[in-house]
Amino acid sequence: MTDFTMEKGSDGVAVITWDVPGKSMNVLQREAFAECERLFDEALADNAIRGIVITSGKDTFAGGMDLNVLSSISAEAGDDPAQALFDFTMNGHRILRKIERAGMDPKTNKGGKPVACAIPGTAAGIGTEIALACHRRFMADSPKAKIGLPEILVGLFPGAGGTTRYSRMVGAMAAAPVLLEGRMLDPKKAKSAQLIDEVVAPDALLQAAKDWVLQASDADIVKPWDQKGWKMPGGAPYHPAGFMTFVGASAMINGKTKGVYPAAKALLSSVYEGALVPFDTALKIEARYFTHILMHPSSSAMIRSLFINKGALEKGANRPEAPDQAVRKLGVIGAGMMGAGIAYVSANAGIEVVLIDAAQEAAERGRGHAESLLDKGMSRGKVTAEKKEQVLGRITATTKYDALKGCDLIVEAVFEDVGVKAEVTKKVLAAVGPDCIFATNTSTLPITELAKASDTPEQFIGIHFFSPVDKMNLVEIIKGKETGDIAVAKSLDFVRQIRKTPIVVNDARFFYANRCIIPYINEGIRMVREGVAPALIENAAKLVGMPLGPLQLVDETSIDLGVKIAKATKAAMGEAYPDDAVDEVLFWMADQGRMGRKSKSGFYAYDEAGKRSGIWDGLAAQYPQTAEQPDLIDVQHRLLFAQVLEAVRALEDGVLTDIREGDVGAILGWGFAPWSGGPFSWLDMLGSPYAADRCDDLQDRFGARFACPALLREMGDKGQSFYGRFAAEAKPAA
Repeated sequence: MTDFTMEKGSDGVAVITWDVPGKSMNVLQREAFAECERLFDEALADNAIRGIVITSGKDTFAGGMDLNVLSSISAEAGDDPAQALFDFTMNGHRILRKIERAGMDPKTNKGGKPVACAIPGTAAGIGTEIALACHRRFMADSPKAKIGLPEILVGLFPGAGGTTRYSRMVGAMAAAPVLLEGRMLDPKKAKSAQLIDEVVAPDALLQAAKDWVLQASDADIVKPWDQKGWKMPGGAPYHPAGFMTFVGASAMINGKTKGVYPAAKALLSSVYEGALVPFDTALKIEARYFTHILMHPSSSAMIRSLFINKGALEKGANRPEAPDQAVRKLGVIGAGMMGAGIAYVSANAGIEVVLIDAAQEAAERGRGHAESLLDKGMSRGKVTAEKKEQVLGRITATTKYDALKGCDLIVEAVFEDVGVKAEVTKKVLAAVGPDCIFATNTSTLPITELAKASDTPEQFIGIHFFSPVDKMNLVEIIKGKETGDIAVAKSLDFVRQIRKTPIVVNDARFFYANRCIIPYINEGIRMVREGVAPALIENAAKLVGMPLGPLQLVDETSIDLGVKIAKATKAAMGEAYPDDAVDEVLFWMADQGRMGRKSKSGFYAYDEAGKRSGIWDGLAAQYPQTAEQPDLIDVQHRLLFAQVLEAVRALEDGVLTDIREGDVGAILGWGFAPWSGGPFSWLDMLGSPYAADRCDDLQDRFGARFACPALLREMGDKGQSFYGRFAAEAKPAA
C-alpha cells in the first residue's frame, strides 16, 4: 500500500487521498511526497481532469513531518549534512510550488487547474503547509479539529513554505501568534486567521471542495504574491509601518525567548529577509535558515527530547512485558487538590472514578473541583454540556471504602505522613480485590517504606503527579524494591490513558524530579545569603531558559513547605546534611511569616491581588548585597550544574535507568531549560571534558556539592557523550 492514492471522478475532479497505513494520523514519510507529486503530475497531464482535491482518508488530516526523516537524512549525508538537508528542503519547496502553480503559464498566470484541500480534522506542520499551497482550504466543523504550525514548540520553525506563505498572506504581525507561539486554532478561529477559507459540515466537506474546484476561474487560483503589484500586508521592512512591525516583533521575540531559542530568531530573520525579495527567492532564504536550525545543537536536542524521546516513552518504551493493563475503575483516596485533580483527569479520559475522603463534604468538594474545571472549559467553548455531564457522572464522591470494590487501580493522595498513609493503605486493601494495584502519590516519602503497610508489596508502587494535575504533563512512576512488573505496566498504561508522559524511576530520597529541583532552589537561596543580588539570580535563571527563578519558584511552592522538607531531610541525613546555610535564610523568612505567594509575602513583595511587585525590600536589609557581584555565567552555571549533577548522580545510583527519561522528565517536570533538550543533552553540548573541568572549578570556589560525579569524570577522560554511550536503550550507568 502507498501513503497517497488517487481517484479520478466522472465529474472531472481528481481526489488525492493521504492515508498512511497503520497510523492513526498521517505523517509525511521520505518517499511519500514523491508519490504525491507523481499523482499530481498525472492529474495535471490528464485533459479530462478539471481540478484536484487533496484530502485525508482518516478523520484527521496530518500530524506533520516524521522528524526521524530529518535525522536519517543528516546521518546518511556523511561530511556535508547541511547540504543534504538544504537539498531535501528545497525539493519540498519545489513540489509545493508545483501544487501552487498547478500548471499555469508562468507569464500569463492562466491555464492552471484549481487545487482545493479538504481537511477533515487536525492538521499540523507539513499538513498545514500543504494546505497553504493549495488554492482554497475547506475544513470540517469538528469540535476536536485544530490547525496550525506548532514547529516552534519542538525547536524548529515552519520550513516547508509555511513561514513565507503565511507571513505574506496576513503580514508579519498577524502571523506571529501562529508562527511564533505555535498556536493550534479551531476551525472558526482558523478561518478568521486565514489559515483556512471555509468551515463546512463534515459530511459535506469533500463535495464542497469539489464544487469549488469545478467553478474556480483562473483568477481564483493565482496566489497574491504571484500577481503584479503585490504588497506585503502591514508593510514590508522598508515601509514605515512594516519597519515598526519588525522592530516590535524583534523585541517581542527576545522578551519571550530571552535569546536562548534560536528557531524564533531564525524565523523572524526568514520573514524579514524574505519580504525583501521575490517569492521563490524567499523560499530559498527560508530553506537556508531552516537548515541552519536543523544543524543547531539546541534544535536537534529539542527534537530528540520533545518529539522522539517523549513519543517513545508515551508509547511504552520501558514498559515491562505484560498483558494490557488499561484501568477500568479507579479509586482515589484523598479529595484535596491533588486527589481531586487526579480524579478529574481520569474521569475526563473515560475512567470510572471513586473519590474518597474522610468527610462527605470534602469528597464533594473534590468532585466540585472537576466541575469548576469543566465549567471553565465550557466558558471557553472547549467543553459541551453533554461532555460535562458525562465526566461528572463518572466520579462518585463518598466516604465509604466499600465503594472501591471492582477497582483495579488505587491512587492514594492523602497527607504526606507515613502513619496516615499506612492506615489508609490497610483500609483500602481490606476493601478491594486481590489483583488491585495500589499506588501512592507522594513527592518525598520512600516507596519501599510505604509498601510495608501492604501484604503484597509487589503490587505497591509510587505515582507522583505534579501540581496542578490537569496542566502538568509529567507523571513520575516510582518502583519500590519489591514492586513487580504488573504494577509498573498498570501504572504506565494508566498514565497513557490520561494522556500524560511517564518516566519510571527507582526508589530513593526525592526520587528524580525533586532530587534535581531542590538543589536549584537551594543554590538560589544560598547566593542570597552570600550577598548576590536577588535580581541577578532571578534574571540569570530566566536568561538561561528556566521558566522561573529559584526565589520565585520557592514562593510559588511555599516557603513553609521548604522548611518542612529541610527539617525532614536533616533528620534523615544527620551530620551529612549539606544545606545549613540555606536553612538560615529559609527559616528566617518563615519566622517573619513570609510563606510565599499564598501569604502574599515571600522573597517577592505582592499587592493585595497577589501580584508580584518586585523583590521584597527586607531581603537586602537582612542579607546586604556585596559591592562586587559575580559574573552572569558563574551564576547561571551554579544554578544549572546544581541540577544536572544530581541528574548524573541519579543515573549513577540507578534511580534513573534511561537518560531519555532524565531529559524528558526534567523539561516536563520542572521546566529545565527546554532549549537544551534536558540535563544530559546540555552536558553533551558542553562536552564531557569541559563539564568535568567546570565541576572542578565550581567545587574549588563554591564547595563540595559541585564535585564531579565519577561517571562524568570517566566520560570526560574518554571523551564520551551521554547519548553516545547510553544511546537509545535503557542501560545502567555501570
